[in-house]
Amino acid sequence: MAAQISTSSANPVKQFSVFCENRVGRLFDLTALLKDNDVHVVAMTVLDTTDSAIVRVIVDDPDKARELMVNNDFPYTECDVLAVEITDESELKGVLAALYEAEINVHYVYSFIKRPEGKSALAINAEDPDVAAQALTQRGFRALSQSDIAR
Repeated sequence: MAAQISTSSANPVKQFSVFCENRVGRLFDLTALLKDNDVHVVAMTVLDTTDSAIVRVIVDDPDKARELMVNNDFPYTECDVLAVEITDESELKGVLAALYEAEINVHYVYSFIKRPEGKSALAINAEDPDVAAQALTQRGFRALSQSDIAR
């Protein structure tokens, strides 16, 4: 795999952490709102707590998602995450080895739902995303930008 220049720092992938009360249908309400407004969820994970859930979501149109959540009472925070393209699950070891060798602490990882051309991707929250992206690029992995996941 040839090394690619990372464009992620110029146009980083946005992750929303949406706070949902722990009640039936609230996750459906969020995903339906996005789908009904042509915002595609490309990655998602849910962290359950006693009174609420934190839905971490990456979408193809963060500007539209931001507006929808504000106008529909979905409180959220936003941060940049590192998204790295992989061919399949066999590359997970190489991704984690690159981060380990660079002494990058990984806070959490989750996978994308679907990517074009049958490729997968991982969303990674790491302590130093720029150094992490550089370490991955040096190992031949491609760090994705927000424009890479837009439709």
